[in-house]
Amino acid sequence: MGGETRFNKEKIIQGQGIDEPLSETGFKQAAAAGIFLNNVKFTHVFSSDLMRTKQTVHGILEKSKVCKDLTVKYDSRLRERKYGVAEGRALSELRAMAKAAGEECPMFTPPGGETLDQVKMRGKDFFDILCQLILQEAGQNEPFSQGAPSNCLETSLAEIFPLGKTCASESNADSGAPGLAASVLVVSHGAYMKSLFNYFLTDLKCSLPSTLNKSEFMSVSPNTGISLFIINFEKGREVKPTIQCVCMYLQDHLNGGTETR
Repeated sequence: MGGETRFNKEKIIQGQGIDEPLSETGFKQAAAAGIFLNNVKFTHVFSSDLMRTKQTVHGILEKSKVCKDLTVKYDSRLRERKYGVAEGRALSELRAMAKAAGEECPMFTPPGGETLDQVKMRGKDFFDILCQLILQEAGQNEPFSQGAPSNCLETSLAEIFPLGKTCASESNADSGAPGLAASVLVVSHGAYMKSLFNYFLTDLKCSLPSTLNKSEFMSVSPNTGISLFIINFEKGREVKPTIQCVCMYLQDHLNGGTETR
């Protein structure tokens, strides 16, 4: 998720129409996330095209030792949920509007806003296109060669994330098990990612770490919270991918540093 803005701190709804820059704290959070991820070898970088996420992804890549020159693909499908007339108003006002309509947040859709289903479809569309891109680039019919870059991708992730046996490791490369075909950094927004992760859990039956329960999974990410998922497609099968959540909303990079909300 992107770094903090002044409106985050003041609990004002930004959505898509309020394009606030990062606050001083937000820039520090982005830099801290960049330092935490500086040895991770990303193959692709995607970001929402709103200012706060653009500045966050720039802050992350600026600290990278291996991905400084990667081109960021800005995608409007990664924008925050649109809150219509509630944008620029306090979160308390949105809750009052919902109550007056006999509904509760986040199910309530303000006039001019997006429904949860619309946000979900936007996330599904992005995810489907991303999977098609990775599968096309990997070449489904070509097995990954021994000692391929996939091992490097995995090793760089395993240095800071609890991968365990979530995917093939260098030690079993000789068995012919494929490594990672890609390592993708996506920078988006709290309500949007909550919706996307809900799609992973309910529609794609994402598996969760034993330390994480469903209610935690469905909470909203803190600013620059980091989540990692392993996406697996069985070769030659046109089916939904299997998804494994490695960690959610990691904040190790902020420990002893800046505020997270």
